[in-house]
Amino acid sequence: MSKKISDKIDSLPPLPKSVIELEKFRKLPNKDPDELLKIIEKDPLIVTTLLRVANSSMFAFRSRVDTVHRAISLLGVNFCISIALGSVVQDLIRSNLEAYAISTDEFMENSNLASSFVHNWMHSIEPNLKDDLILAAFLQEVGKFIISDVVIENNQINEFQEMLKEDVSKAEKEFTGFTCAKITANIFKHWKLDPNLIFSIGFVQNLNSCPKEFIKKCQILEITKYVCEMTAPLSERNIQKAINKAIEYDFDIEPLVNTIDNLKAKTSNKA
Repeated sequence: MSKKISDKIDSLPPLPKSVIELEKFRKLPNKDPDELLKIIEKDPLIVTTLLRVANSSMFAFRSRVDTVHRAISLLGVNFCISIALGSVVQDLIRSNLEAYAISTDEFMENSNLASSFVHNWMHSIEPNLKDDLILAAFLQEVGKFIISDVVIENNQINEFQEMLKEDVSKAEKEFTGFTCAKITANIFKHWKLDPNLIFSIGFVQNLNSCPKEFIKKCQILEITKYVCEMTAPLSERNIQKAINKAIEYDFDIEPLVNTIDNLKAKTSNKA
């Protein structure tokens, strides 16, 4: 890892108490929704984010979700943990995403889209992987904040954005020397987060070096990366890339296409 990127990671603020409590709670075999409620209600950022997600077009509940208790009941404990953890982590690292020509709000919306995509897709093909991958899908692009900083500091925004039009991952590696997945994994390693999260994200698009037990998770996250690519989520071009990868990795295509179609329908009906 280059010194510039390492220095940026090393300078990140420590994790707040809410994240530490959520990580401990996440590892419990039996999770009491009331205990999760107590943790979440201590942090206004988590409350705001969770209610915004619950009221988004991704779910389209019949009536507005006004309380954290109702959000937990409707979305489920594990999904709410992922949104809670993700919102705090993103807030700690967020900076200027000018290099990608997107706002931090757009970044959050796409993170929500990615977690919803995995939640729905895994529900139909790999329910046992769903809870692990919701959080990874939500967080796997946070390295983009570091990448954007580096591109801006090097006065390379125009060149970077031109290459983004062709291939986002190639642009990121070309301008920093590392994949977004590698940078994100090192951020989480710095914070001493769950090794399962670090390995699931860190080897995306680097399957040749991936430990066998994480290969399927990395394949799923790579497909998710294409479907929900930050600069053009759910675009026909990126969907085709995702389908091509799914075919290469021998996934059943029908559940994938159905999940994508459902998400496209929901986002097109966004209020």
